[in-house]
Amino acid sequence: MSDVNYYQVDHYVGNTPLILLKELSKRTGSTILGKAEFMNPGGSVKDRAALGMILDAEKRGALKPGMTIVEGTAGNTGIGLAVIGQARGYKTVIVIPETQSAEKMELLRNLGAEVIPVPAKPYKDPNHYTRIAQRMGEENGWFWANQFDNTANRDAHEQTTGPEIWEETGGEVTAFVAAIGSGGTLGGVSMALKQRNPKVQAVCADPCGAAMWNWFNRGVTEASEGDSVAEGIGQSRVTANVDSIPVDRAYKIEDQPALTIIKHLARDEGLFLGLSSGINIGGAVKQALEHGPGQTIVTILCDTGVKYQSKLYNPEWLVEQGLSDSLPLDTALQALRA
Repeated sequence: MSDVNYYQVDHYVGNTPLILLKELSKRTGSTILGKAEFMNPGGSVKDRAALGMILDAEKRGALKPGMTIVEGTAGNTGIGLAVIGQARGYKTVIVIPETQSAEKMELLRNLGAEVIPVPAKPYKDPNHYTRIAQRMGEENGWFWANQFDNTANRDAHEQTTGPEIWEETGGEVTAFVAAIGSGGTLGGVSMALKQRNPKVQAVCADPCGAAMWNWFNRGVTEASEGDSVAEGIGQSRVTANVDSIPVDRAYKIEDQPALTIIKHLARDEGLFLGLSSGINIGGAVKQALEHGPGQTIVTILCDTGVKYQSKLYNPEWLVEQGLSDSLPLDTALQALRA
């Protein structure tokens, strides 16, 4: 009798490899590594949060067989919930800002989720996408995942992503860099790494127009200057997943150097990434440039560029946004040195 075990898709979340970003490491004198979260079953880092929240809710009895999961999301958490939820027998309803890419919405529908696009509103507005999802959960008796303030999100990264990074680097990691959407990734990984070595630096890479740069540097949640086209990151408030996490510094990363970095990686190193990954890598490069060579810096490669081909990989759209897809990598490094 065979002793081979077979598993359904949710078993394969995590244990993603670290990829050397060769040219950026060479130019900065530090080892810059990207954790390939696009290799998760749903194609992004948010699969970890989705699995963590589902398992926690099942354990607590908040999610029972046959129930529906509802969430307000910019896309990737919804995709993760759809992939893992469907595998475990749950229906999913996703409330998403209509500003998000058409590719994400179509993928969600193809995964069997009910997709409800809504106008983008500030968080304080009762029609913000997360508030609509909350109301739908309460009115229908559904499980509202609540990724922003459900700390099972952060716990999933503390229990999996952080220990994986520690083991994969042989404990040599000196800094971890991530942007904040819900805050679960930066929060959970930072906590895990600092438990093992308090000297590991936790760094927030914040897109322009978000508030986390101001929060970590000035203690206020005022939006920074400018704006960003990056999807899925950029927080305006201190979520429960962000509250009390041990962050050492924050960098504000503009879209153009982040875009230049992901274009370089696509053309020269075979990595096809979204802009949130570019913001993360920009923060890692800035950490390397400001704190000298010899570091081992890990960041998150959140997802691939497949879901952004109509935007980030569309030259006409980039021109409309005032962005260029043909600048040399040196220009990004110069911007990040400033």
